[in-house]
Amino acid sequence: MMFLRYAVYRFMTMLLTLLVVSVLVFFIINLPPGDFLSNQIAELRATGQAEGVAKAEFLRTEYALDRPLWEQYLIWVGFAPGPNGFSGLIQGDFGWSFEFDNPVADIVGDALWLTVLINLSAVLFVYLVALPLGVLAAARSQSWVDYTTAFVGYLGLATPNFLLALILFYYGQKYIGLPIGGLMDPAFEGEPMSFAKAKSIAIHLIVPTFVIGTAGAAAMMQRLRANMLDELSKPYVETAVAKGLSPTRMLSKYPLRMAFNPFVADIGNLLPAMVSGSVLVSVVMSLPTIGPDLLAALKSQDQFLAGFILMFVAFLTLIGTMVSDMLLVLLDPRIRYGARE
Repeated sequence: MMFLRYAVYRFMTMLLTLLVVSVLVFFIINLPPGDFLSNQIAELRATGQAEGVAKAEFLRTEYALDRPLWEQYLIWVGFAPGPNGFSGLIQGDFGWSFEFDNPVADIVGDALWLTVLINLSAVLFVYLVALPLGVLAAARSQSWVDYTTAFVGYLGLATPNFLLALILFYYGQKYIGLPIGGLMDPAFEGEPMSFAKAKSIAIHLIVPTFVIGTAGAAAMMQRLRANMLDELSKPYVETAVAKGLSPTRMLSKYPLRMAFNPFVADIGNLLPAMVSGSVLVSVVMSLPTIGPDLLAALKSQDQFLAGFILMFVAFLTLIGTMVSDMLLVLLDPRIRYGARE
């Protein structure tokens, strides 16, 4: 019952936070003077293209860009009726991309699930690599195992992602025939999901997963090692050893659980950080994610496209934070008791 109450409370807090984020995103996007259409109108007037000016003016009226900024925000979110009635984010209308001359939903539709797929696989890679190596480095402190993992970790942190992508492209294609660029074979684009298509996506995911997840895995491994060493120096570890617990059971039952709390809490930051941090990698590797679309939207002041992508990243952050909070309540008895009090 207490867990359910806490889950409802966190969900309501998430909705309130998302509302505040929407205000910040909208007004920050509109801080630079002008917008896509006003800049286009100025260019068309300078070249004497009256028909183009009339079309751009119509679009400004159609999407309420000629109204005050506060009213534009209410219409964009869906709290107030626009020229077409209530039609905003909460109604499922993400707006129109003036840069690509298509609805935002059509532009980001396939890119959204591919972005989530890439970054979920990268997060899984981070935990599968960092957890065993971090524990092993702490358990074998000041040995060749510790020094080797430290060297690998620093190498992963120091190597730029785009450079690592180019290296893996060259040697992966040369020696083991890994595909270069994209997330599937061009023959499967637009086709329904099948075993062959899923296999093609899995093969294309190998290099992006490794590139995007390397730095995160290296950083997490070093932090887990430091936390584990701190826990291993505490008196309760000596007591557990004196009672005859085997080293493996002692590590997993006590120090690892205590040292793992920060990494459960990091779930909320890890996924959106990888989404935002993989923009350059997506451009270099020609990945059909929302990263290149966000870059193009920000450069051209395409406010509806940029606003939706930023809201999507914020939504991922809040969902991840909520999940990590729920897992922490289940993982750590001290948090459960604190919530109960």
